[in-house]
Amino acid sequence: MKKILITGGAGFIGSHLAEELLARGEEVYVLDDLSTGSLENILDFKDNPRFHFVLGSILERGELEELVRLTDEIYHLAAAVGVKLVYENPVYTINVNIKGTENVLNAALKFAKKVFVASTSEVYGKDVRPDRLKFRETDDLSLGTSLRWCYACSKALDEYLAIAYYKKMGLPVVIGRFFNTVGPRQTGAYGMVLPRLVRQALLGQPMTVYGDGQQVRSFSWVKDVVRAAIELMSCPQAIGEIVNIGSEEGISILELARRIKDKTASSSEIIFIPYHQAYGPDFEDIIYRVPDISRLRALINFVPSLNLDQILDRIIAYERQKIRP
Repeated sequence: MKKILITGGAGFIGSHLAEELLARGEEVYVLDDLSTGSLENILDFKDNPRFHFVLGSILERGELEELVRLTDEIYHLAAAVGVKLVYENPVYTINVNIKGTENVLNAALKFAKKVFVASTSEVYGKDVRPDRLKFRETDDLSLGTSLRWCYACSKALDEYLAIAYYKKMGLPVVIGRFFNTVGPRQTGAYGMVLPRLVRQALLGQPMTVYGDGQQVRSFSWVKDVVRAAIELMSCPQAIGEIVNIGSEEGISILELARRIKDKTASSSEIIFIPYHQAYGPDFEDIIYRVPDISRLRALINFVPSLNLDQILDRIIAYERQKIRP
């Protein structure tokens, strides 16, 4: 049995990671300040004797170091997340993501602990890959000047910092770039498109599509994502690597809204909201963001367990149950 620390473990992905690690027989410590996470996410397993919740922040070095000392491995998921939150709170985003990651890496180095660093597809920036329309880990990163990209910039710096700790000081790190992870417990409050559209459809509210809806994304089932992270941490060849974690099945947001509308038999109207109205002036978005997961397949033989239609069916069923009186 390993002792595992998850920063941000009361968040959407973090809580699923904690649940899976507990199911595998591990002892799990969660550090979370509940700024975007929720105690509701961990209710199902909070009484497990192998689960320990600590209310605190990765910015508090003393408490963080004590937890790192006690545990064998670290999954660093704590971050400012969500397009809306990031765009509205850029100083908070940069501070938490960069200083927090530096604190985690310093503590891991001090006690010689392996670290999984959760990164994001946002680091690829706004370039389209017209030759293949998929992002590879070897692609250059191209960010814009809008504050919308401060999250991507901070996470890219996290990656560089982690790789520097690995190459210069020998700290074992694995970096996973998550692409649009979805599933139960995800909130639409911070700009997560899929749960927002599903809830709007089920409630008969207008389904809001930003821009013209032609932007293409891929969506990954959360249990596949946490399985990939765990298996990468057990893969010696993944140390020092940056790995895309996601699905190669792309869909435009407009088509996604239409598919949800059909699956829910909703009477909701699909309406288009200009980006500046949704987020503010100078907001930029990317047209196409789908990963190439060749490296993930090569390292751990990864195959998604669900396709997009199956994911939608499960999320619709979950949200329908939540909104029933």
